[in-house]
Amino acid sequence: MWEWVDYLREMNLASVLLRLVAAMLFGGFIGLERERKRRPAGFRTYMLVCLGSALTMLLSQYEFYMVTNVWQEAAAEIGLRTDVSRFGAQVINGIGFLGAGTIIVTGKQEVKGLTTAAGLWASACMGLAIGAGFYECVLLGFALIFLTNRLLPFVEDAIIENARNMNLYVEFRTLDDLGDIIGRIKSQGGQIYEVDLDRGREERSKNPSAVFSIRLPGRRAHVRLLAAISDLESVYTIDEI
Repeated sequence: MWEWVDYLREMNLASVLLRLVAAMLFGGFIGLERERKRRPAGFRTYMLVCLGSALTMLLSQYEFYMVTNVWQEAAAEIGLRTDVSRFGAQVINGIGFLGAGTIIVTGKQEVKGLTTAAGLWASACMGLAIGAGFYECVLLGFALIFLTNRLLPFVEDAIIENARNMNLYVEFRTLDDLGDIIGRIKSQGGQIYEVDLDRGREERSKNPSAVFSIRLPGRRAHVRLLAAISDLESVYTIDEI
């Protein structure tokens, strides 16, 4: 029943075509969700990463086949040996540089791009599996990666909304207003356990800001705390990060 799958694992034209097309399609589908959210790495980036990984795995299999068959006598004479895992290892190492380029720290001291970098790495691994012809793993991996990017953000948002801990970015007029903000947080029952303060620069027209790590009294206190702080006239910007 599964003879056709074994045929597609062999090094033939149909198998190579299927692996490359599958890598392009599956990588593109995963990147499509990132593209809709205007992330740095989107549709074409994921597609190229997955396709390049598949090409790398195909190349390693091709060289192993040639060294152990067509080039066997010549390889034995010069003592040439090849390890098919080396190309895949270089892909995993190389994708780290590309993923690092998508991670940024915003002016609000918020780290962005981690999910994009992780998705790129997972897409590269999926491309290696496609290049190796491990189709069962590819289908499962694609489904899980796609569901992670598509459905789990709703679960993540629900967890954040119901969490008792929150990180709050506040931009205010002067450092003298910091006491009013802290007082307003405590009046809502919030417990501050860390403050990252940026004093601002007058010559750059940059207002002071702070990131508060807060423990809330209840799971539904986010909105009340945000509203209480935003009522202060000295507060210019407030955002939960």
